[in-house]
Amino acid sequence: MAKSPNQKLKLLYLVDILERKTDENHPMTAAALIEELAKVEVTAERKSIYDDINQLIDFGYDIVHNKARVGGGYYMASRRFELAELKVLVDSVQASRFISVKKTRDLIDKLEKLCSIHEEKQLKRQVYVLNRIKTDNESIFYNVDYIHDAIHRNKQISFQYYEWSTSKEMKLRRGGERYVVSPLGLIWDDENYYLIAYEDKAGIRHYRVDKMKAIEVLNEGRMEESGYRDFDPATYSNKVFGMYGGEPATVTLAFPEKLTGVMLDRFGKDVLLKKDSEMNYSIRTDVVISDHFFGWLAGLGKEVRIVSPDKIRQQYKQYLSDILEDI
Repeated sequence: MAKSPNQKLKLLYLVDILERKTDENHPMTAAALIEELAKVEVTAERKSIYDDINQLIDFGYDIVHNKARVGGGYYMASRRFELAELKVLVDSVQASRFISVKKTRDLIDKLEKLCSIHEEKQLKRQVYVLNRIKTDNESIFYNVDYIHDAIHRNKQISFQYYEWSTSKEMKLRRGGERYVVSPLGLIWDDENYYLIAYEDKAGIRHYRVDKMKAIEVLNEGRMEESGYRDFDPATYSNKVFGMYGGEPATVTLAFPEKLTGVMLDRFGKDVLLKKDSEMNYSIRTDVVISDHFFGWLAGLGKEVRIVSPDKIRQQYKQYLSDILEDI
């Protein structure tokens, strides 16, 4: 009897069976493994199964033999991702607004293949994609790739940019005119990806990556005045509130001890923290002044004060006054 062409792939099929159909709670006996191999037209005997598993163990696969008389067998004890890690990744993909519903399903399907079919059922129980706010832009991953490529090659990019209209349709800004910018970095904020870039005569601007269309990497290098050589996305993101642009400033904020955690969570542990009195502290930090920054302060109530500079303190007072006038 002629051997099946799949016979040469015996070890690969065996690995696939162990990875997809076994785990600590679902081991398979040698007889069960032989039966599974037969489904793909691969013949095997008990001794060859033992030899194959030993070879896989020598290669580095974490295959365990449970020698219990009842419920015993072989199983893949560890994988590239633990189930808990996959759950975190699935949650992250679901929560990401910049990933479309279709791409969300595709990514989760791929993540599910990284665990056993039994663990996959646990992942499926936590998958809720419908009714979440998601982008309709299917090219988001290509956009990110183009931007990373431009930064790596030190090139400018051009693109068109969308915005919502009152008719709930996406329309092109600037009448479809292409933006030309020097990309500085990508920042994740409020469940969305933002491009931080320098635009000639406009300065540093932020762009939602899922609202960018027809990105092209240009031959021109990034503009020196963009400051790309010294740009640090992590430091920059600590200054900006809600990805709203504005005037950069160094401010001193005073607050009670109970809000120390709020300040360190927002501005990082490297910020200068000073004890002013028994119950009061202050920090000095760089921020981008915007209504979003003032809104964040207002949300913390009257216990947080802007100590300096006076110009920013007066702007904050005016911001609060304008709100009261409109109520």
